[in-house]
Amino acid sequence: MAKIERAEVFIASPGRNFVTLRITTSDGVTGLGDATLNGRELAVASYLRDHVVPLLVGRDPDRIEDMWQYLYRGAYWRRGPVTMTAIAAVDTALWDIKGKIAGQPVYQLLGGRCRDGVMVYGHASGADVPALIDDVARFRDQGFKAIRAQAAVPEIGGSYGVRKGSVYEPAATSLPDEQPWSTEAYLDFAPTYLEAVRDRFGFDFHLLHDIHHRLTPIEAARFGKSVEECRLFWMEDPTPAENQDAFRLIRQHTTTPVAVGEALSSIWDVQHLITEQLIDYVRTTVVHAGGITHLRRIFDLAALYQVRTGSHGATDLSPVTLAAAVHVDLSVPNFGIQEWMPHVRETMEVFRSTVSYSDGMLDVAEVPGLGVEYDEKAAERFPYDPRYLPVARRLDGSVHDW
Repeated sequence: MAKIERAEVFIASPGRNFVTLRITTSDGVTGLGDATLNGRELAVASYLRDHVVPLLVGRDPDRIEDMWQYLYRGAYWRRGPVTMTAIAAVDTALWDIKGKIAGQPVYQLLGGRCRDGVMVYGHASGADVPALIDDVARFRDQGFKAIRAQAAVPEIGGSYGVRKGSVYEPAATSLPDEQPWSTEAYLDFAPTYLEAVRDRFGFDFHLLHDIHHRLTPIEAARFGKSVEECRLFWMEDPTPAENQDAFRLIRQHTTTPVAVGEALSSIWDVQHLITEQLIDYVRTTVVHAGGITHLRRIFDLAALYQVRTGSHGATDLSPVTLAAAVHVDLSVPNFGIQEWMPHVRETMEVFRSTVSYSDGMLDVAEVPGLGVEYDEKAAERFPYDPRYLPVARRLDGSVHDW
């Protein structure tokens, strides 16, 4: 019987920082897991190297559920993004190994396809409304059936979600970039550019918008009500989710669908949001919510309450997570949509992925496992580059939610 023989942690920055776990069995089968936590990468790398890898050697790679319970319940100190990201890396790597041993794509081990492809949304943005309109047109020309729209608030600057150059990457400085924020200006401006997008392009595609935890519950309720005529696919993270009851107030005032979860790491973080139907889409992801095993648990709970999936998928998630996400998306009955930002060329020199895009959807190749390989030699050309996510400050200088 094969055993885990080796587990290696790689840190590289091919376009942005990634932490990757590679597990090798005594039979020579390898599996990959993503362990990237944007802006806190080294914390997860240390958790893995110092506390998890020594526990893996000699264990049975087939016992995925048992390994998950062992790493979660056996640690005593539970949950949190660092712990859950480390567990996710192990779990995802073991699913990759299981698929390779079985000679099947991972989605087949999860029950097979529920759909022919996975609808994704693109990220249109602009420094002003005309630039946003042009960017939406660009995504429509690329075949996207769903597009997120963000524009810089006039005279404020530093607005979340607006690209600088060809790629959106907020973690771009060696110390946090401190950006100004005005809720009042945002509430006045954002509905107008969403209306402008609908006026220009109509309603034959899905329109999304990310608030990024910037509003209080009553402000979010006001925003949701003000954009109801735009028929948003969702408004994302309208208010911080530490207090799940806060979403009850939003529900009382607007029918605009709500998506939450990219910063949450366990089923307990979203339990009441789902069971009390306070959200419409749960955005937990493979890498930050304990891997494929735990993400399926969250999605199965959500299915009981007609909550659909909408997993986070920015470029701070490596191609390993993207592939794992698509395998899960293909197999769950309550799939809604998948976030997708194409990785830059340097990233794809290190991660050789079989995930492909066509006509607004992603799919995976019919190859065993996740369909991603890691080029260790290529990664050596891209050493770790410390970067931080920004910090938002109100115009009076006080810290706000970024």
